[in-house]
Amino acid sequence: MRKLALMIYGPPGAGKGTQANLLAWRKNFIHFDTGKYLEQLVHDPNLKNDKVIRRERKLFDSGILMTPSFVLKVTSDKTKEIAKAGFNVIFSGSPRTLFEALGDTSADLRKLNADKRGNKQKGLIDILEELYGKKNIYPVFLKIDPTVSIQRNKNRLVCGVCANAVLYNDASHWHKTCPLCGAELRRRVVDNPKVFKTRIQEYQKRTFPILEGLKKRGYKIINIDGSPLPYKVHQQILKKLPI
Repeated sequence: MRKLALMIYGPPGAGKGTQANLLAWRKNFIHFDTGKYLEQLVHDPNLKNDKVIRRERKLFDSGILMTPSFVLKVTSDKTKEIAKAGFNVIFSGSPRTLFEALGDTSADLRKLNADKRGNKQKGLIDILEELYGKKNIYPVFLKIDPTVSIQRNKNRLVCGVCANAVLYNDASHWHKTCPLCGAELRRRVVDNPKVFKTRIQEYQKRTFPILEGLKKRGYKIINIDGSPLPYKVHQQILKKLPI
């Protein structure tokens, strides 16, 4: 049975993590949620005095994307572990910059990033192609209206233990604790209005262009309407993917 790698893209609030979790639970994928992984890393009390971690934590908490070379190293190492263990992998919103995705193997980045010896840095896409094969990599884009994105992030709470996200609605507005594990729900630092505005700007400027880069590399982007209820979005994804 072939191994697959999926990348789900979309603006903040598009439901990337929700859809990745559904596929992980139902279709035997490992959901490598790089956002949560990096959030835990930069807020690890044992690393609070590390100079690099302090720098990256400041970026993360402000809504600015973290240093691409740092993120690429961390995510590449973890991805190799997942592939070596024989699992399918799914990313939600990652890689987040052209450098993380394509390294300096693209013409636009070679002159800027080649070192004095002329060495080139592989991006996560290069690594995924080596581990899974290009034909087994599928980029998915969740399309939603900006007003929906803003509303979802404005009303989102996250469990401090299991990281389950709970959105405000008629059925869940009263939740104070996680419906899965019972721990306290909290609002993420990156979901406050000021930081969210920065995240949207970062997404539009640095993440969205990755889709065009993938097209130039020969990938077909699978477009999905991300505005319906999660189970309906999930059904759309299943219809368009060979899983």
